[in-house]
Amino acid sequence: MQLTHFTDLGLRVLMYLSYPQRATPVTISEIAERFGVSRNHLVKVVHFMAQHDWLATSRGKGGGLALSRPAAHYRLGEVIRSLEDIGDLIDCAEPPCFLRGRCQLKGVLDEALSAFFAVLDRYTLADVVATPTGEAIAVLHMMGVHNRS
Repeated sequence: MQLTHFTDLGLRVLMYLSYPQRATPVTISEIAERFGVSRNHLVKVVHFMAQHDWLATSRGKGGGLALSRPAAHYRLGEVIRSLEDIGDLIDCAEPPCFLRGRCQLKGVLDEALSAFFAVLDRYTLADVVATPTGEAIAVLHMMGVHNRS
């Protein structure tokens, strides 16, 4: 299973915003620059996450983004389920499958997907930004300080 670019960016945004020692607000442009991604695509991701109350956003001069709650309150399984909008891995009804009702594949795939999310549900954003990841995130934040000097 491969996560979409949308989910990848969403996770990167959450990780970047987990850095607590920040004097100035984080902007979408800053995140786009640090990760080398499209600002326009990032706007869509941030908008989605703000609608889910994962991010606090403020507009205008001095505005920016922040996590709306502590990193330990973001369960990875919940975040990825929402970002991916995952339903069934396969749909036996469309197009109609001749094996429907007599095939074990769907059950196996459903079980595997449940196991995948069961593991992700054991971890939070705080878990994945612990050292050494947190140190790498701090370096990303410092890159901007050095570039402004």
